[in-house]
Amino acid sequence: MSSQRLTSPGTVEPKGRAVGGTEQSWCRAVPGGTGIAVLAILTTRFPRNSVLENALHKLQKSHPILRSRLHTGSSSTNTFSFITSPTPFIKLKAFSLSSTFEILENPSNPKNHSVSPLHLILEHELNQNSWCNNNRAPSSKNDIDQDMFFATIYALPNAKWVLVLRLHASACDRTTAVSLLRELVALVSEEVRGAAPPKEIADEGEVCLSIEDLVPDKKVKKGLWERGIDMLGYSVNSLRLTNLRFKDSRSPRSSQVVRLQMNQQDTEKIIAGCKSRGIKLCGALTSAGIIAAHKSKNRVDKQRKYAVVTLTDCRSILEPSLSNHHFGFYHSAILNTHVMKGGEKLWELAQKVYAAFASYKNCNRHFSDMADLNFLMCKAIDNPGLTPSSSLRTALLSVFEESVTDNHAAMQKEVGVEDYMGCAAAHGIGPSIAIFDTIRDGRLDCVCVYPSPLHSREQMQEFIDNMKSVLVEGCGGDVV
Repeated sequence: MSSQRLTSPGTVEPKGRAVGGTEQSWCRAVPGGTGIAVLAILTTRFPRNSVLENALHKLQKSHPILRSRLHTGSSSTNTFSFITSPTPFIKLKAFSLSSTFEILENPSNPKNHSVSPLHLILEHELNQNSWCNNNRAPSSKNDIDQDMFFATIYALPNAKWVLVLRLHASACDRTTAVSLLRELVALVSEEVRGAAPPKEIADEGEVCLSIEDLVPDKKVKKGLWERGIDMLGYSVNSLRLTNLRFKDSRSPRSSQVVRLQMNQQDTEKIIAGCKSRGIKLCGALTSAGIIAAHKSKNRVDKQRKYAVVTLTDCRSILEPSLSNHHFGFYHSAILNTHVMKGGEKLWELAQKVYAAFASYKNCNRHFSDMADLNFLMCKAIDNPGLTPSSSLRTALLSVFEESVTDNHAAMQKEVGVEDYMGCAAAHGIGPSIAIFDTIRDGRLDCVCVYPSPLHSREQMQEFIDNMKSVLVEGCGGDVV
C-alpha cells in the first residue's frame, strides 16, 4: 500500500492499492450486471439535504473504501486499483415527485399493486450500472476513475421518500451493507440532534487489505495436482447440473426482485427447527429452494443434481481479524452440489445440505478454493457459451451462512425509517436466485434477486411461494 505524501503545503496525495483476487472478480463481473449492491430505505422524515450529506460525508471519512474510486487501466491492460481520496466527496442526487412517477410507470414494471414503490425503485437502481463497459469508448487507451458509492433520494406522495445507496460489490458485501444502514441511521440521528458522532465510528486512513492478503497461510495452501483435480471436478460437474427453466435466454437482461416474508409465529418455528437440529437457517432455506425447484419439473421421480453457493463472512477468522466496521468485500463462497431423487422432506434435506457445507468449511474449502472459483467465474464471464444456453448461471441459488438479525426498529422509527430492502444485482454471472435474508423484529424477510427475462416474474413468484409453502408445511408439526 502506498504511503501518504505531501505534494504541496496543505495538499495530500490520494492513497491506493491494487485490488485483490476476489475484488478483481467483482471488477470483472459488475460491468455485466452482477454485484451492484443497493440499499433502499423508505422514510417519512426526510432530513434536510445538508443533514443527510453531512452524515454521508462522515461515513466516507470513516470508511476509506467509500471515498475511493475504482481506477481501471486501459482496455489493453484490464487492471484495477483503488484510489482513495483524503476527503469525502459524495453528492446527493434528488428526483422530484414527477421524475419518480416516470420511473414507477415504466412499462416493464409489474401492474400488480402489491409491488410497492420501494420495491420498484430498488429494481430500478439495481440496473443503474455506473461501471458498465459502455461508459468506455471501445478504442479508449486511457485509464478511467469511477466512483464506487452513490446516493439518490426519490420523492413519493404523502410526504414519503426513498433513499438509495448504490455501491460496487468490491466495496460492499452484505456485512458492509448491514453496518452501513446502522451507522447511517445513527449519524442522521446525531446530526438532527446536533450531537457528536458515535464513538464506534472512527476515522480510518487507508483501505484495508484484500481478503487474500489476510487469509492464514496454513488454510489456503493447495498442491498443483490437487488444484487441477478440483478445477476439473468443478468444470465437469457444472455440465451435469439442473437449472430452472429458462424463459428467454437471448434478450438483454436486468435484475428483478421477489420478496419472501413470513409472520413471527412461522419464523419462530423455523428458527426453533434449525436450532433443535444443530443447523443454521441457510440449511432450511437451501432445502426449501431445492425442493421447490425439483417440484417445478415435469418428472419429480427423475434424479437431478442442483448446485448451491453459500457465502460466508470471513472477517473473524482472518489474520488479523476484522470487525464488522471494516467495510469492503470479505465473504468467500462454498459451492456444493446435491442430488434429488424426489420425495425428500424439508428437515431431512436441510440437515444433509448443511452438513455438506459445514464439512467443506471445516476443511477450509472457502479459502483453498477461493482462487479456483474466482478463476472459473472470470472464465465464464469471458465465455458465456460454457454455461447452459449461455445463461451464465452457475448455480440454482445462493444463500448466506449467517442470517442478519435486525432488532433496531425503535432507532429506525426515530429517524422515520418505515421499511428497507437490500441486495445485489445478479443478471450477469450468478445463480438463478440469490437470497438475502433478514430476521426483522422476529419476522423472516428475504429479498430474492433473479435475472429477467431469463426467468419471468410469474415463474419466480411461483417459485418463492412454493419455497414458503415447503417451509410452513415442514414446521406444521413438532419442530423437534
